[in-house]
Amino acid sequence: MNILFVVSHLRDWPFDIPGVKVVPARLYLTDPAYIDCTATKVFNLCQSYRYQSRGYYVSLLAEARGHQPLPDIKAIEDLQSESVIPMLAESLDELIQSALSEVDSDAFELTGYFGRTADRYHEHLSEQLFNLLRVPLLQVRFERDNGRWHLHSAHALMLADIPPGRLRMAAQAAADCLKGHALRVREPAAQKPTLAILRTPDCQSLPSNSAAIQKFQEAAESLGIRSEVITQADAGRVTQFDALFIRDTTNVNHYTYQMARQAAVAGMVVIDDPDSILKCNNKVYMTELLSKNHIPIPKTMMVHRDNVHQVIPALGLPCILKQPDGAFSIGVEKIESEEELLAKVDALFETSELILAQEYLPTEFDWRIGVLDRRPLFVCKYFMAPGHWQIIKHEENRQSSEGMAEALALSQAPDEVIDIAMRAANLIGDGFYGVDLKQRGHQCYIIEINDNPNVDAGNEDGVLKDALYREVMSVFRKRIEARKGSIA
Repeated sequence: MNILFVVSHLRDWPFDIPGVKVVPARLYLTDPAYIDCTATKVFNLCQSYRYQSRGYYVSLLAEARGHQPLPDIKAIEDLQSESVIPMLAESLDELIQSALSEVDSDAFELTGYFGRTADRYHEHLSEQLFNLLRVPLLQVRFERDNGRWHLHSAHALMLADIPPGRLRMAAQAAADCLKGHALRVREPAAQKPTLAILRTPDCQSLPSNSAAIQKFQEAAESLGIRSEVITQADAGRVTQFDALFIRDTTNVNHYTYQMARQAAVAGMVVIDDPDSILKCNNKVYMTELLSKNHIPIPKTMMVHRDNVHQVIPALGLPCILKQPDGAFSIGVEKIESEEELLAKVDALFETSELILAQEYLPTEFDWRIGVLDRRPLFVCKYFMAPGHWQIIKHEENRQSSEGMAEALALSQAPDEVIDIAMRAANLIGDGFYGVDLKQRGHQCYIIEINDNPNVDAGNEDGVLKDALYREVMSVFRKRIEARKGSIA
């Protein structure tokens, strides 16, 4: 097992631990030598895990490379949620009450270094919190209310936060951690056959129109599932349902991810699940994952501030710049000149340490393969918007325009299109995905994998009609029943 401790800067590393390699984050993110490393564990000790910071991308790309990051992206996102961390801690309630029974005040903070703490009375609690939350350097605050302790908040510490007197203990804890930890969380199963459909009615870009939502609900009813359309305002009661179906525009730094994670922790069936949202909503991760698994994509560069000058020599003009978490053709720029390139990258670097540059592959249409439960569900051709190079044309102060969508039978799509779409989707999971491809001759290129693919009445259902909606709802029914059976 290769052990990497990734830090923002080498000067940040305060330990001397035999058998480990300390790597600066920039090198881990950009050096090809780390892409194909196998059997690798990555301890991410960067100065910040802020969304799309270097620390964030270290864990994100470690997952894409098949490494074992600690913390992983799910743990980083959990720390941002006021609801998920207390829910996770419910499994430790008995231990918390016992461990803190002798504390005199109504508030208590516990600092853990790789599961160890300086206070021997709370070593077991610290170890279990580390196994549960999967954050190497952690500070947790507990508060007592009506005689019972509750986990109030948790946040990650940085290397610089370790007091000099605790460095030796923290180093020993890190060394002990290398022996491995079993991180297991048992999630409770759902109880009733109910489905929440998350949708924001006044949002401009939604993956399903109102007619499709009605068809989903009718299909659910026909299969004995009671459904209800909910919004962000219903986050407090989402765990009252058996399942959550997200028909809203998802993003990681967004309430859709928080509600998906909340539902998953509660043991609900979730489509799309938080892992799929994390993976599909970052094009940097997707590029790394597809490249590592030898799935063809357009010629692509990961761009950072030090290699902008290499973009045009490598890709030519025009080329495409992509914001890592852009959606619905937003955050994708066609670059025609060096001046335009420099202006656009400066704007994109304001929100992300890494962006993507890609060769321009003009086509009349893009293929969209809808995949559900590891099976192809539907096929569409998405044509470019009239007079534009993208499917959706966004114009300032004007309503966006879209190209035509044409549904086809699965048998009408070339075998190579279906095959490569399935290979790509299966790298993500068993959720509901829309795989977008460009085809030039017999060569196919994956453009992106969407975690909440469009299903609009009159477009994607053009061939299957109502059967499309029943297929989706039947997967929910099967998974709900499987969850109930697992605790019977």
